Amino acid sequence: MIESMNSKPRDALLSLAGISKAFAGIQVLQNVSLDVQIGEVHALVGENGAGKSTLLKILSGIYQASYGEIWIKGERRVIGSPRAARTFGIALVHQELQQVPELDVAQNMFLGTQQTKFGLFTDRRFMRKKAQAILARLDADIDVTTPVRKLRVAQRQIVEIAKALLSKAAIIAMDEPTSSLTPDEFEKLIGVIQTLSAQGVAVIYVSHKLDEIFRVASRATILRDGKLVGCREIASTTETELVEMMVGRNLEPDNRQSHVKPDIILSVRNLSRSQIVRNIGFDLHAGEVLGIAGLVGAGRTELVRLLAGADRPTDGTITLKGQRMNFHSPKDAIAAGIALLPEDRKKEGIIPLRSVLSNVAMPRLGRLVTFGLLNMGAIRLQVERLTKIVGLRPPKIDIPIKYFSGGNQQKAIICRWLMAKVDVLIFDEPTRGIDVGAKNEIYHLIEQLASEGRSLIIVSSDLPEILRLSDRVLVIRRGEAAGLIDRCDLNETSVMRMAV
Repeated sequence: MIESMNSKPRDALLSLAGISKAFAGIQVLQNVSLDVQIGEVHALVGENGAGKSTLLKILSGIYQASYGEIWIKGERRVIGSPRAARTFGIALVHQELQQVPELDVAQNMFLGTQQTKFGLFTDRRFMRKKAQAILARLDADIDVTTPVRKLRVAQRQIVEIAKALLSKAAIIAMDEPTSSLTPDEFEKLIGVIQTLSAQGVAVIYVSHKLDEIFRVASRATILRDGKLVGCREIASTTETELVEMMVGRNLEPDNRQSHVKPDIILSVRNLSRSQIVRNIGFDLHAGEVLGIAGLVGAGRTELVRLLAGADRPTDGTITLKGQRMNFHSPKDAIAAGIALLPEDRKKEGIIPLRSVLSNVAMPRLGRLVTFGLLNMGAIRLQVERLTKIVGLRPPKIDIPIKYFSGGNQQKAIICRWLMAKVDVLIFDEPTRGIDVGAKNEIYHLIEQLASEGRSLIIVSSDLPEILRLSDRVLVIRRGEAAGLIDRCDLNETSVMRMAV
């Protein structure tokens, strides 16, 4: 049953009433309402494609709603642009931070609102003094003269929050703020959010990590398929209840089976690249899922980039099906039968403005030519078959891929490599930014691929994910192999002991 808002528009700091929005014929939001109180930390949860990011972009003036009303402090407002949102005291901290790396902290905080002397000269002294005062509200030990490129991700995030406070924001929306943070940095962010709340700033917090929601929020609004499912007090609900509301179904239990076969598909020996990756070796069998674990910065992504031809090793060998490989590019690796699903799928995995059909068929286009012409009928049939297998939602392959959720973009990339018929699939952070329901679907796809005899390598910072998926785990520490752990000895303690 759909639940209405908990309070009247005039009683809340912010109220969204009956918000609807469609893109390219897809209804992404339908009659969504929620309210946020002064100083409240309000979570917004739902699967990928539920409409969370779209709702935030409507609130921040990036998109305009097709229908519905927005009330701020009891007054109905029309938010026609990001500038208008700032005027009304609303700021959005994007998942991909909107900063200029070469500029210093103060310059980034004043982007678009640069202060001048006599209308001619940049008043850098005033900007730095004001920026430092705002950062002091967050107890942030950040030098405002430091170029942003030299800051850690967590520090850059605090700068973005400080920028919101600089514009006197009363409502700050955070879209997946911890997707690139370590546990220690998350604890720092909790402190910042608590400080904001105590100062009367309302925070709308979007995250797929339910343990975070239970740490930071007092209430959660749940969306499913663009519709409001309900609003829950965090203190009187459970993770299981939220998950059931998000996905609308019971998630299947983990009944994982091993599909490892004796045949060695990939053999790596003494693989090195300068001081980043050093003397790493392992064998990968047919049907095996090999997890790669380690702390952030240990060299996991750097290792798989070598295997996928994105970087070239300075030493060592890669042998695929008994044949020694010498990759000069990812194209060479794909042709040989190795493909990488990159960590940053938006920058490195997809062409956002091209259709799902184009994104999936890309590696096979040269092989689907008849008399010098592309056989579009054959291409379409293959893409439709593969997207049906992975459960692409919505099943519309002619729509630009940028309009699909992160989980469905990931499914499309998997279809690409299924179509390319590669033997070794490498997933770098396969479920980062993906909701709990889509995670399960990706897990089942990985297990299905292994059952078909494909070999998979999984890099993940999510230790439970590594434990669930892997037949063995290679632990990387400071660029070196700390050890290989068999399934029978696999647990969080054994992995972390090697990782640290």
